[in-house]
Amino acid sequence: MASANSSDKALAAVAEPVEYRDPTLLLPTTSPSSIGDVPKEDEAEEPFDLKLDRRVKWKLDLFILPLMSSVYFFATMGKSDLANAKIAGLSEELNLSPGDYSNAATVFLVATIIFQLPGTLLIKRIRPNRQFSGAMITWGFLTAMTLLVTNAGALLGLRFLIGGAESFVQGGVFYLSFWYQYSEYATRGAVVSSMSTLAGAFNGLIAYAITKDLDGANGWRAWRWIFLIEGVVPIAFSFIVLAFLPSHPSALRWGFTEEEKKHIMRRSARAHNTAEPHVKLGQIWKIMLDLHFWLFILIACGANFCQSSLSNFLPDIIAGFGYDDVSAQLFTTIVYVCGCVGILFFSRLADKTNARGLVTAFSAVGAIVGYAVLIWVTNRDVRFAATCLVAFSIFPNTVLQITWAAMSFVGYTRRGSMLAFINIFPHIFAISGNQAYQDPPYYSIGNASALGMSILMFVCSIVLRWYLGYLNSKKKANQFSPQAAEMREKSLEEIGDHHPDFFYTL
Repeated sequence: MASANSSDKALAAVAEPVEYRDPTLLLPTTSPSSIGDVPKEDEAEEPFDLKLDRRVKWKLDLFILPLMSSVYFFATMGKSDLANAKIAGLSEELNLSPGDYSNAATVFLVATIIFQLPGTLLIKRIRPNRQFSGAMITWGFLTAMTLLVTNAGALLGLRFLIGGAESFVQGGVFYLSFWYQYSEYATRGAVVSSMSTLAGAFNGLIAYAITKDLDGANGWRAWRWIFLIEGVVPIAFSFIVLAFLPSHPSALRWGFTEEEKKHIMRRSARAHNTAEPHVKLGQIWKIMLDLHFWLFILIACGANFCQSSLSNFLPDIIAGFGYDDVSAQLFTTIVYVCGCVGILFFSRLADKTNARGLVTAFSAVGAIVGYAVLIWVTNRDVRFAATCLVAFSIFPNTVLQITWAAMSFVGYTRRGSMLAFINIFPHIFAISGNQAYQDPPYYSIGNASALGMSILMFVCSIVLRWYLGYLNSKKKANQFSPQAAEMREKSLEEIGDHHPDFFYTL
C-alpha cells in the first residue's frame, strides 16, 4: 500500500510541475488580503487527480479557446483589412498618397495606445463577455460604415474609432491567465494569437475573391465590399461571445461540476490570480521602476515594429516583388500560414522546454536572416521566401514575450498593467514602423529598420534571461533575512513578484 501511495505521489509530481518557483517556497502569507493568492494548506495537501486535471483542461480548451480565438480572429481582420483594401481600389478611388495610407494605419495604433490601459484593467469590472462582445459590435459597425467614406479625412477618423474599439479586446492574454497555469500558458496563448495570422490569410482569400468577382458590383469598387463584409460578420458573432464566454473561474455557472469548479479555482490560485477586481492605482506606475519591465518592453517594441509594418504593407510588399495585384492578395495567405505555423511551433517549444528566454531569442534569429535577405537580394522568389521566414519568426515573438511577461508579474493590477503597457509602448514603435515603409517597391529603409529591431529583440531576450536569473539568485540568498520575513507578511497582490518566495522563470 505504501508503495502505491509513493507511486501516486511521484505521478502527481510529474503531472503537475511546480509553477516557476522553488517547490519548498511560496508559502501562504498571513495577511488577510492574501486570501486567494495561493492555495490554502488543506488544498495544497489534496492528492493530485490526473484524470480530473485533464478533464478540466479539455473543458477549458473547449469553452475558452474557441471563443477567444474567434474574438482575436475578427479583431485582426479589422486591423489588416486596410492593407487589402489599399490595392483593391481604395488608394485609387480616394486619391490617397503613400503618406495618407501610412497615416490611416498610424491613427489606428494611436487609438490603441490611448485606450489600451483601461481596456485591460477594466476586464473584471465590465466582465469579459460584455467587454469583448461590445467591442466587436462597435468596431464591426464602424468597419461597415467605412464603405461610405469619400476622402482621406473621413478614413482617418473611422480608423481611429475602430482602433479604440479593438483595444478593448487586447486584454485577451490577460483573460487567459485567469484560467491556465504557466506550463500551459504559451501554448494556449499561441492558439489565440495564431488567429491573427489565420485572419490575415483569410483576409487575403476574401480580398482575392472579392477583387476577382465583386469589383464593380452594385457600382462599388472591391474595397467597399471588403469593409462591408468584414464589418457585418463580427457583429453577428458578438452575441455568441456575450452568451457563452465565462467571465472568471469564480463565476462559472454551467458546464462544470462542483468538483471541477473547485479544481479550476485551485489552478487559478497556483497561477497567482486573485478574485480582486479593484485596480490599485499606485501599483500601475511602480511597475516602471523595475529593469525587467523595460527589457520586456524593448522586446515587445521590436516585435510590434516588425509585425505591424508586415501586416499593414504585406500585399503591397508582395506586389513590389513583381506579382500583379490579384496574385499579391492570394500570396499573402501563404505568408500568414507560415506565421501561424511559427506561432504554434515556438510556443509549444517554450512550454515543453520552459526555456522562455532562449526560445524568444531563437525566434528572432529567423527574422534577422529574413530581413537581411530582403535588403541585399533582388530575386523575386528568394525575396518571397525571405518574407515567409520573417513571418515564421516575427509573429511568434509577440506571444512568447507577452506570456513570459504574464508569468513574471503577478497580482491583478501589476500583471494587468504589464500586459497593457506591453501593448502601449510597443505601439509607438509600430507607428514608426508604418512611417518607415514609404519607399516602395523594395522598402529598403523599412526593412533595414526592421533588421535593427530584430537584433534588438535577440539581445534583450538574452539579457533579460540573465537578469531574471540574477534576481532569483538574490532572492535565494536572502531567504532568511529579516527583510524577507517582513515581506512575507504582505500578499502577492500587494507586492507582486517582489515577494521573496516568488521565483521568475527563465
